[in-house]
Amino acid sequence: MTRRLDGATLRGPLELTADVVVVGSGVAGAAFAREAAALGAAVVVVEAGRWFEPPDFPLASFDAMALMYRDLGASVVLGPMPAPYVQGRMVGGSSPINGAICWRLPRDVYDEWLTADPALRDALPWDELEAVTDSLETRLNVRPTDPTIAGRKNQLLARGAEALGLEHRPIRRNVSGCEGLGRCMQGCPNGRKLSVDATLLADAEAAGTRVVSAVEVRELDLSRGRCVGVRGVTPAGHSVRVKAASVVLAASAIQTPVLLMANGLRHGPVGQNFQCHPGVSMAGRFPEPVRMWEGATQGHEVIGLRHEGLKFEALGFGTAVLAGRLRGVGRELSREFDDMDHQLDWGAAVRAEARGRVLRMGRHPVVLFSPSARDVALFRRGLRVMGEMMLAAGADFVDPGVRGAVARTSKVADLVALEASGPRFAGAYTAAITHMFGTCRMGSDPQQSVVRPDFRHHAVQGLYVADSSVFPTSTGVNPQIPIMALATMCARRALRSPP
Repeated sequence: MTRRLDGATLRGPLELTADVVVVGSGVAGAAFAREAAALGAAVVVVEAGRWFEPPDFPLASFDAMALMYRDLGASVVLGPMPAPYVQGRMVGGSSPINGAICWRLPRDVYDEWLTADPALRDALPWDELEAVTDSLETRLNVRPTDPTIAGRKNQLLARGAEALGLEHRPIRRNVSGCEGLGRCMQGCPNGRKLSVDATLLADAEAAGTRVVSAVEVRELDLSRGRCVGVRGVTPAGHSVRVKAASVVLAASAIQTPVLLMANGLRHGPVGQNFQCHPGVSMAGRFPEPVRMWEGATQGHEVIGLRHEGLKFEALGFGTAVLAGRLRGVGRELSREFDDMDHQLDWGAAVRAEARGRVLRMGRHPVVLFSPSARDVALFRRGLRVMGEMMLAAGADFVDPGVRGAVARTSKVADLVALEASGPRFAGAYTAAITHMFGTCRMGSDPQQSVVRPDFRHHAVQGLYVADSSVFPTSTGVNPQIPIMALATMCARRALRSPP
C-alpha cells in the first residue's frame, strides 16, 4: 500500500478510512502520528503543503518563502504594531525551515499552568512529560551547537554576553553533522537538520501511517455530536474525504481555531487568548568581517534575563533578507552592500503578556495583537542589552532600528536613554512574531477553555487538538520540543479514551 499520496497528482475524488486522521504534519501532527502508530492505530495525516526533499530547497531566501512558507512568508499580525509571522506550508510544517532551536518546557512555566488550573497536574504529570522529552531529544539528536561550525556571529554574542556578565550558552539543536551552511531558514540542502518530516513522521510512516500531501482540509464531518472525519480539496479541486473514529487538529495556533470556527464550533474562547513571542532585533557593524549568513543559523543564546521575559539569540539570514536593514539609495546603498559582510543582527524574543485574537474572514485567519506597555518596555530593554553586548564585543556602532529614536550609535549612553525614554508606541519598533499559543487552550473549566486537560474538545466527541493552541500560556522559549511532547501525550490519551 502506498504510504504517500500527493493531492496534486490525483485525477479524481479520494476516500480513505482510518482509526485516526491528523490535520497537519508539523511538529505536533508528526509527533501525534508517530505515537499513535506505535500504539497500533491506523493513522492518516493530511497536510496542505507538499513534500520537499533536501535537493528541492532553494538557495535564495525569497524563493524559499515563495515555495515553502504560508502566504509567501508575508502573513501579518494586525494592530498598533503590524508585524509578520511566519509559518511553513509543507510536509513537516515549519520544522524544515526553522532555526532548529530546542528547549525543554521550563519547570517554572509548567508550574504557572498548574497554579492557574490544578487539574492539569494529573492530566500532564511532570515525570511523564520529562520522560517523553528525553525520548524525543534522543530521537532528534538534540545537542549543543558544535563550536567548530558556530560561525563568527555566534562567537561574538558569547563574547558580548560574557563581558556583561549574562548567562549564555550554545543553542541546543536537532541536527546531525551540521556543516554550518547558514541555510536553516531555506531548508538544509544536505539534510543535516533532523526536522520532523525526516524523523518522527518517517517513524510514523514506517509503522503504517499514510501521509496525504497538498490537500487543504476545509470541513470537519460532524454527526450527532461526534467528529467522524474530515473533508479536503486538492489544488485541482478534487475532494478528499477521510473517515475516522478520532480527528486530531494539529494545524497551528492560527489555522486550528479558524478551522473550528469555519465549521461552526465556537465553544469556549476559541480564537481568543492568542499569545506569542514578539521579537526585536539589533543590527551592528564590526571592524572585521562576520559574514552572518555563514555558520550555524542560530547557534548561541543569552538566557540570563529569561526571568524578565527576554531571551537573546544570534540570527542568520540570507543576504537578501539582511539587505533589508541597509540604509540609503544609490551610491550610499552601494557602499552598504560592499560593507555587508561586516554587519550582523541579533534578536530578543519577548515573552509578551498581551493577549490577542484570531478571527476568521472566509477561510482565512485575521490575527489581532496589541503589545502592552510592559511588552514595549521589554522591547526597549532588549534593544539596550543587545546594543551593549555588541559594543562590548567590539562593534563600531549599533542600529536599534526604532523610528523616532537614536539611529546608529557607538555610545552606551544612547542605549541607556533608549530604554529609559524611547518610544512608548509599539508601532515605532521593527518586530516579527514567532511562537504562537493559546487559541484553543486546555483547561478543566469549559467556559474558559476549548479542550479538556486530556486534549478532547469540550463539546464534540472524537475531536482532539494537539498543537500549541492548547498551551495555557506562552513558554518564553522556543517551543518545538514541548509541542512534540504534549502531542505525544495527546496520542496516548486519545487512544485510551472510550470511543
